[in-house]
Amino acid sequence: MTIKNKYLVLLVQNLMDRLSGVSIFMKLDFRSDYWQGRIAKGHKHKMNFITRYDSYMFLVMLFGLTNALTTFCNLMNDMIYEFLDDFMVMYLDEIVVYSTSIEDHVVHLSRVLNRSREYKLFIKKDKCDFACSEIIFVGHLVSMGQVRIDLKEV
Repeated sequence: MTIKNKYLVLLVQNLMDRLSGVSIFMKLDFRSDYWQGRIAKGHKHKMNFITRYDSYMFLVMLFGLTNALTTFCNLMNDMIYEFLDDFMVMYLDEIVVYSTSIEDHVVHLSRVLNRSREYKLFIKKDKCDFACSEIIFVGHLVSMGQVRIDLKEV
């Protein structure tokens, strides 16, 4: 009975164009991506399951659940909308913050972390790359003035 939502996935080339000419990159990975999306009030009964010991109800989205990806992507878009294409790009659950100077990078990092705190989304620090001159993003190695395919993906 669930109506499938749609989410517009951007062309990777358009995202790579945004990253050209910048020298400092930060790649973010959110902890438990889809598991951070709360089930809407009035719909929690749809997440009910019963075992022989008790019944349980999920309060957050499950991976693989219809609309889990689109719900998470829409949540991320809402959170970072004012930053998109200014100093941030996003492809599904991969997020890159880019800057031309380390001073700007620190400001951008602060703004992103404050916004994620407001939305109660938490970053997995050990899977993030901060202040890098080169990153892997959507199967591409990105550095200042260069975008090339990551040979590990070929």
